[in-house]
Amino acid sequence: MAGKRERIAIRRIENLAARQVTFSKRRRGLFKKAEELSILCDAEVGLAVFSATGKLFQFASSSMNQIIDRYNSHSKILQRADEPSQLDLHEDSNCARLREELAEASLWLRQMRGEELQSLNIQQLQALEKRLESGLSSVLKTKSQKILDEISGLERKRTQLIEENSRLKEQLQVSKMEMQVAADSPVVYEEGQSSESVTNASYPRPPLDTEDSSDTSLRLGLPLFT
Repeated sequence: MAGKRERIAIRRIENLAARQVTFSKRRRGLFKKAEELSILCDAEVGLAVFSATGKLFQFASSSMNQIIDRYNSHSKILQRADEPSQLDLHEDSNCARLREELAEASLWLRQMRGEELQSLNIQQLQALEKRLESGLSSVLKTKSQKILDEISGLERKRTQLIEENSRLKEQLQVSKMEMQVAADSPVVYEEGQSSESVTNASYPRPPLDTEDSSDTSLRLGLPLFT
């Protein structure tokens, strides 16, 4: 088609005159776009362009020096943020040291269980043996002390049970004595009452049947009195 524009290849223009013309056109268009960007978006824009001959062309929406100072300050802040701080370095060193200590402790525990002993020499094996003997002695000593403490506790409980049993026996004997004294105590008579009346009151006699008594007297040949 006749109206279609050809795409220009993006590469260095070899013709010097054509290169200068293209530079001037593209530079003016670039500065115009920068100005539009600063106005439309309320942005602070600064451009600096050097030509092939070393000539400087610049555009600044406010002041180029202020923009450069602001850029330098922001670059320093970003640089400090990217660099590791002393605290981070200290934490990293602590983490590395703790990892080494953990690895050593894990290896020592495995060796205490009898694992990974092939890398140890005679002296290291002897030192490990002494550690095991010392640890075993401490374990046995603690175990013996625990057993003695339990025996002492059982002895105290036994003594308490014996004392409690003796106390209950004494209470039982006292109760038996009080019951015996109550059973052996004399009867107290009221005033004007004889022992026979008390006995009769306590153990009443059955009533006599007069008919039976008269019949008995007649059978015995005894006189009957009315």
